[in-house]
Amino acid sequence: MSVMALFPVPSQIAAVQNGEVSPSPAAHMHGGTTCLPFPRPVPSSLIPGYSLYARTRLGYLFYQRQVKKARERYPHGHSVSQPYCFPGVKILPIPVLSNNYSYLVIDTGSGQAAVIDPSDPLAVQAAIEEEGVMLEAIFCTHKHWDHSGGNEALCQKHSSCRVYGSALDAIPQLTNPLADREKVSVGCLTFEALATPGHTVGHMVYVLDGEPFGSPPCLFSGDLLFLAGCGRPFEGSPETMLASLDVAVGLGEDALLWPGHEYALECLTFASLLELDNSALEQKLQWAVQQRQEKRSTCPSTLGEEQTYNPFLRTHRPELQEALGLWQRGGEDSDAFRARVLKEVRRRKDLYQAT
Repeated sequence: MSVMALFPVPSQIAAVQNGEVSPSPAAHMHGGTTCLPFPRPVPSSLIPGYSLYARTRLGYLFYQRQVKKARERYPHGHSVSQPYCFPGVKILPIPVLSNNYSYLVIDTGSGQAAVIDPSDPLAVQAAIEEEGVMLEAIFCTHKHWDHSGGNEALCQKHSSCRVYGSALDAIPQLTNPLADREKVSVGCLTFEALATPGHTVGHMVYVLDGEPFGSPPCLFSGDLLFLAGCGRPFEGSPETMLASLDVAVGLGEDALLWPGHEYALECLTFASLLELDNSALEQKLQWAVQQRQEKRSTCPSTLGEEQTYNPFLRTHRPELQEALGLWQRGGEDSDAFRARVLKEVRRRKDLYQAT
């Protein structure tokens, strides 16, 4: 029996791997206005196959199949990405699988490097060899195979490499469990781990301190935050996810966002259906369309930018609340209201399908 046959709803399992879920029927047109069908979605805890993917060997076998297919379909990666350099540091986005990003972060002075979420070990190893660097650390944002599946192979290749992540997630080959706000040095680079539960109970993001190099902080967000989107809260409540998003926003408007997936076009298109008169959103969408037509990466953005068009970071904005038909109830705490807004945005996003 094939691996796919073992999963009850293969398309949803693939979407789980990518941090999202397959939505229901596409948006339709009525009287010149785009209308979205918004029936009640299935709770994320009941999504067919999630436990199989996240917690069993079958998930790993499915991941291996996805790696093989992606290597065949995208022999040079799903996107054209450019390295981001500032004095002493080089960040190399590595497009892997069908829409994931791994990141090789290099201390150019010492040649020491870390990788965030090595989905495909062959692609990561090729980048390491091309750059001629020493892999000292793997930072895993969470346990899902499309973010952690390359850990074992890379550790076998690089005996001194340490694997960092949360002890709350079953991260493969984990050697150094991290606590919230704990810092790790790789050469002259300093990374801070921030606990951001929601997508998984042990999800962490990693922040590269750019100050010693004259750069803004760099947020490697895994499946917490995407350009104009955020990950599905498979193992957390709207309140938990809201608190984690607030942690990211607290890094400041100039922080650079390096997400775990290339979802910009879909997320921006969805957001444009919520806020019809958002000029920043319209401009970013036009830019993303051009980028993706040329198969170019859309990262990084800044957290300041994201707050102008990402609906998951705009739960406090009256224009979004009004567009959703939500108002704060008498005596309702502001964060409780924002969590309710986030829940509604998430519900609509889960049911949306870009056309």
